[in-house]
Amino acid sequence: MNIPIIDEVVEQLKVMPQHLQWQVLEFVRALAKVEVRGTPGQRLLRFAGSIPLDDLHLMREVIEQDCERVDVDEW
Repeated sequence: MNIPIIDEVVEQLKVMPQHLQWQVLEFVRALAKVEVRGTPGQRLLRFAGSIPLDDLHLMREVIEQDCERVDVDEW
């Protein structure tokens, strides 16, 4: 646990109005309930190198060409 961060948060809370302190408390409680989902990277290492190099080059080209564009009708 990083104590300086906790100390800084406490100092900031001390100067906030109570209604904002309550918002911070609710936010912290919500964060504590967040469940981390996903697959640990260690389990994905077996897939490293499984995509052919030509496919990777093609993927990179497509990403570089289309990365700056947004298709608002896509979703």
